[in-house]
Amino acid sequence: MPHNGILPGKFGKSAIALAVFASMALLGCNNSDDAATVTPTPSPTPAPVVADGRPNILYIMADDLGYSDIHAFGGEIETPNLDALVANGRILTNHHTGTVSAITRAMLISGTDHHLVGEGTMGAPQDERKGLPGYEGYLNDSSLSVAQLLKDGGYHTYIAGKWHLGSSIVGGAATAGKTPDQWGFERSFSLLPGAAGNHFGHEAAGSKNYTEDGKYVQPGQPGQPGGVGGTPAVFYSTDFFTDKLISYIDANSKDGKPFFAYAAYTTPHWPLQVPEPWLSKYKGKYDQGYEAIAAARYERLQALGVIPSGQPAATSTPETLTRSAATANDGKAGAKYINALNSAAAGYSDYGQGRVNKKWASLSADEKKAQARYMEIYAGMVSNLDHNIGRLIQHLKDTGQYDNTFILFQSDNGAEGWPIDSAADPTATDTANAQPGKYEKLGTDASFGGLPGLSYGLRWAEVSATPFSQLKGMMGEGSISTPAIAKLPGQKSNLPALRSFTHVTDNTATFLALAKVTLPSQAAPPQIDPKTGADLNRGKVVYNGRYVYPVTGKSLVDALKQGAPGLIRTTPFGEETYGRTAIYSADGRWKARFTEPPFGPVDGHWELFDLSIDRGETNDLSAQYPVLTSNLISQWKGYMSDVGGVNPLRPKGFY
Repeated sequence: MPHNGILPGKFGKSAIALAVFASMALLGCNNSDDAATVTPTPSPTPAPVVADGRPNILYIMADDLGYSDIHAFGGEIETPNLDALVANGRILTNHHTGTVSAITRAMLISGTDHHLVGEGTMGAPQDERKGLPGYEGYLNDSSLSVAQLLKDGGYHTYIAGKWHLGSSIVGGAATAGKTPDQWGFERSFSLLPGAAGNHFGHEAAGSKNYTEDGKYVQPGQPGQPGGVGGTPAVFYSTDFFTDKLISYIDANSKDGKPFFAYAAYTTPHWPLQVPEPWLSKYKGKYDQGYEAIAAARYERLQALGVIPSGQPAATSTPETLTRSAATANDGKAGAKYINALNSAAAGYSDYGQGRVNKKWASLSADEKKAQARYMEIYAGMVSNLDHNIGRLIQHLKDTGQYDNTFILFQSDNGAEGWPIDSAADPTATDTANAQPGKYEKLGTDASFGGLPGLSYGLRWAEVSATPFSQLKGMMGEGSISTPAIAKLPGQKSNLPALRSFTHVTDNTATFLALAKVTLPSQAAPPQIDPKTGADLNRGKVVYNGRYVYPVTGKSLVDALKQGAPGLIRTTPFGEETYGRTAIYSADGRWKARFTEPPFGPVDGHWELFDLSIDRGETNDLSAQYPVLTSNLISQWKGYMSDVGGVNPLRPKGFY
């Protein structure tokens, strides 16, 4: 059976309207806070920009935002500008990404599976896959670029924000991959790695974390972006990226060419930091703890119709007050690790340690104080993100470009749930952070140096993932299904939620379809590997003299126009990262997944879920339907063969 439509041959690629104002009342949303809501100022109706008739494209990506964090997806965090986008668009309730940032971004830019284009894992692996094709750890030369296709098709192309697909400027190290300016972005200001040490800049002189148009810059340094008169000015990533993107759009607004603008925000990714008034906006909001907030989100998700009434939510992971032990052979040469291909039934038994994961009632008073503060800061970051999205959209309205712009918002993956201190979460770190002198600095610019990488931990990430299971880096819906909102050009009213399975590669195909860009289709000539006899160009096409993998996502243009579209895919869809796996049946109903112990079944069996009634993945049906499970695993093996994926001997997370 076919998978993902990656290569030709044996395997191929696999209503309810939201009443936004009513939902605001339901959620008790207070939109009177001028700092969180962009209020249009009265002005004459601007004359529309005379363009070539094709729409502008504004793509907005959050970083590590959980499924239920924003208001339209059941969250208590105030996001009025995203609510307004829903009122003129529609939500996608079944949208999917990769498990981690770079993998999602590789699939977005290329429009195809990440194993084919260099991000088999996020960064080059250090295990037996090191050096293999598809595991370079950056966007490789077998990739198309949606920005290059759009630029060649007559679009202006801009990016401001996170890149995470390469760091080599022209003349730099060839092994580091390329920066956005070399992948078709006409203007670019980008954070190159996966995270910054500080959202307020403070980059050391000579650092190579940021580039603008292919040259390294150090935000906040004198003479650099954010620096004024020799003195570092206030720099905050989300605000600054918005300013940059607006400036890029404005620079060419009179020439009639449409634009593709990619707002690649780095929030709410750690470190937890945000300026006032958002830093103080949610004081006391999370003192009731994890379980109460998650339960309230679950009720609102149902009330809003984002999930069907009565659909079970994922159960929280069991409480662990100490780390479970690894097996005796863990880390030794003779270890036989349980993985997606080797279960306990086949004689494999080894795996690593577990994690500490307390429930709210088990926290000390200091731990509760620190944990509540972390979530307050996180919520403030999300509201600040919404504020900046409002700035972008209002600017389009003020300049007459809004009606002719396609807007798509989503997160790059699910909630980030890595423990705050190694695998002990919460820890003595929380007790220290609750003390006077340090507590007041949490989330501020002054926290730089003392709290690098501060995150909100496992339990708050579970809350963000409500109603789904698992977190970033795994294959549960809480990791790879994200909130998404789309607005078609000229759309002025809400349409029912789009519930069909969609994927980030579909974004790429959608952008190109809207731009009326013809996809390259000329087959690449065979290139036979003398060692293996394999055709290295199998499935590739020719573009600009390069041999590249074609876009395999599906355009969503027609589906977004329809009130109740049918299936967008009719073939199975597979995925793998870090040895964690998933395969969706052709009709999208069934999902089989593998998670290594101790985080998955201790015997290493694949779980099976009926997503039509259980997207929370609460009821493992693999024992009840062994033949179906086996068939899906076989389809997953075919997918891995298609994309050149290599299942690691030892499954292991990205940290």
